[in-house]
Amino acid sequence: MGHDIEHLHLHHVGHVVSDLEEGLALYRRLGFHLSPPACPVLSLREGEPPRPIGAANTHANFPRSFVELMSCVSDEDPDRLPRGARRIPIQAPPEHLPRITAAIRSTVTRLASCLARFQGLHILVFKTSDADATAGRLSAEGVRHGGVNTVRRPIDTASGTRMEPTRLVEIDSDEPEEARAGRVSEGRLAAAENPAAEVLEAQLDLEHPNGAVDLVGSVLCVARAALSDVERRYEKYLGRAARADGPTRVFELEGSQVTLVADADLDTLLPGERAPALPAFVAYAVAVRDLGAARRLLEENGFPLRRSAAGDLFVPAAAALGAAVVFRQAH
Repeated sequence: MGHDIEHLHLHHVGHVVSDLEEGLALYRRLGFHLSPPACPVLSLREGEPPRPIGAANTHANFPRSFVELMSCVSDEDPDRLPRGARRIPIQAPPEHLPRITAAIRSTVTRLASCLARFQGLHILVFKTSDADATAGRLSAEGVRHGGVNTVRRPIDTASGTRMEPTRLVEIDSDEPEEARAGRVSEGRLAAAENPAAEVLEAQLDLEHPNGAVDLVGSVLCVARAALSDVERRYEKYLGRAARADGPTRVFELEGSQVTLVADADLDTLLPGERAPALPAFVAYAVAVRDLGAARRLLEENGFPLRRSAAGDLFVPAAAALGAAVVFRQAH
């Protein structure tokens, strides 16, 4: 078993919303502390003032994982950013602007296609300790991927915001009609390294009013006829077999889980929930210090609450912009 697998955990999930201002208000009511939203700004032509372009996003950060909330900024409405949004300048020689602009607009197109399917969860990223080892293992399993690339992740510290390089491997679909970089039928899948431990330890604003301390679960809903094929696919991605748990298939990671469930059985796992499309990520779970305190906060903020089959609390997707949010007692 490879070194990358020994330390596999959930790195982050991505919740794509139509209106980031609305998303920020929702997440604050859910009891999450969010970093100031950020958006790249770029001069599209030499001599023009910079303008917002691409994706605007924010994070609810935990010590080793996070939940990303994001939306796209269109050319038609470039100034539609939440109050207090940070504008991150992208500086590049004029000859590189066409390539950079094309890449950013590709991101907008991808986010727009996500929203065309539904507003909700479209991104699942696993944490790996060695992106090169992960890329090699995926290749050996016959899994298409984009190789090891580097992106920059903002980390807020007492000395300011650090743009930390993050090495990641995006998983591609084997289906020709879905052969888009970093895309499989359910959304975007990747494996990413975390910044160095000392950088993560220097993060600010890890205290959340709801007591959340970690991202511990993701739920993928698929057609019943596809469940076995998706299970085999994730066995290749994760380098391990799933265990059967009633109607679900559960991949155990380091302190977290990925759960596969057929659409006909979703109501058994999360009563009242229905998938907006198939396949789709339908829920994520966070661990909280005190489930009773989290419940009181959510009730005071007007959220309907249900119990999962495992006894966890969750806010239904209909009350949380398309993503069921599960709250689990930390151990």
